[in-house]
Amino acid sequence: MTSDPVPAGDHEPHGQVPVHGAPRLVVAAAITDDLEQPRLLFAARRSAPPVFAGLWEFPGGKVDEGETPEEALHRELDEELGVEVELGDEIPGPDQGILLPDGTDTGPAWELRAADADGPRLVLRVWWATLKPGEDGSLPEPKPLEDHDELRWLEPGAWRDVPWLPADTRIVEALLDDAIARLRKGFC
Repeated sequence: MTSDPVPAGDHEPHGQVPVHGAPRLVVAAAITDDLEQPRLLFAARRSAPPVFAGLWEFPGGKVDEGETPEEALHRELDEELGVEVELGDEIPGPDQGILLPDGTDTGPAWELRAADADGPRLVLRVWWATLKPGEDGSLPEPKPLEDHDELRWLEPGAWRDVPWLPADTRIVEALLDDAIARLRKGFC
């Protein structure tokens, strides 16, 4: 697959934006206990919309106009979980990225949804992240403030044990591969 982005409306007559709208960038965090040697993985169970209720995902959301992906991720995690994080490495996706309205190339991404009658193409960028300690030095406990009804830390060997959103299952596999490579590097 190529990582060259496809601008909105590139396949439409006279450069018009398709009826389903311009492609959108979504960001998410794979929150873990340690950026160098991840052991635990944080998962959030969707409460809405009904089609996704009961499935698990990585917390995050859509990038708003004028935000960088990293700014959007920090905002979304505060809104959804009431936490601040330190971002680690990005886990680049295998799919073609998009050009944002400001001309920014997202680079390789994870396709969440192809453009269709239901809406625009959605692509995801994912970063490893850890919770930032509070002023007293203790780690905050994430809370399901919106969109989720249950939060869980998955132990090693249990990262596949929850029913992930279909688009997130291959991200879990990539995170497992990356975590194993980091652990091996730590022992060599």
